[in-house]
Amino acid sequence: MAVPKRKTSKKVKNQRRTHKKLHAPGMVQCDNCGEYSKPHHVCKSCGQYNGKQVVNS
Repeated sequence: MAVPKRKTSKKVKNQRRTHKKLHAPGMVQCDNCGEYSKPHHVCKSCGQYNGKQVVNS
């Protein structure tokens, strides 16, 4: 039976148990101006959403 040679430190144990990872946000191109923005959000550069002018620039 395998027996650990040394005690696993708290740091090593907690590093193994972490699930913190960076994820790139999903981006889509605006149909009007071609800038990248988050899906289902108003475009920050031209102010359009779903083909309609929502925010006056």
